[in-house]
Parts: sequence; C-alpha cells; structure tokens
Amino acid sequence: MGDLFDSPWKILIVAVVLIVLFGSKKLPHAARSLGQSMRILKREVQGLHEDGDVASIPAETEQLG
Repeated sequence: MGDLFDSPWKILIVAVVLIVLFGSKKLPHAARSLGQSMRILKREVQGLHEDGDVASIPAETEQLG
C-alpha cells in the first residue's frame, strides 16, 4: 500500500479539500496557529527531557558515593 503523499496528485487533492473545508482566508491563520502549537509542544518536550536529565544526575552521584 502506498504512502499518502507518494504522488503529486494526492497532495493536490488534499490541498483542494483543505481549501474547500476551511476557505482561503482562514488557512493562513490556521497554519500559523498550528505552527505556534508545534513550537510550544517542542519546547515542552525539550523541557521534559532536560528535567529528566537533571533528575537523573543526583541519583547517579548517590550511587557512586
């Protein structure tokens, strides 16, 4: 079974459906909102990884000492 975006026709059909559903005036705002949401999610995930790294450092030093 092929990938969703393996052909240019599928990409064109998806784009047309999005334009019809949301309208050409709302698409830039929707894309901007989606981009902001993705940036927030990325920052939060990085923060969780950093918190996990900081939390694991004292545990490792206790085991060594």
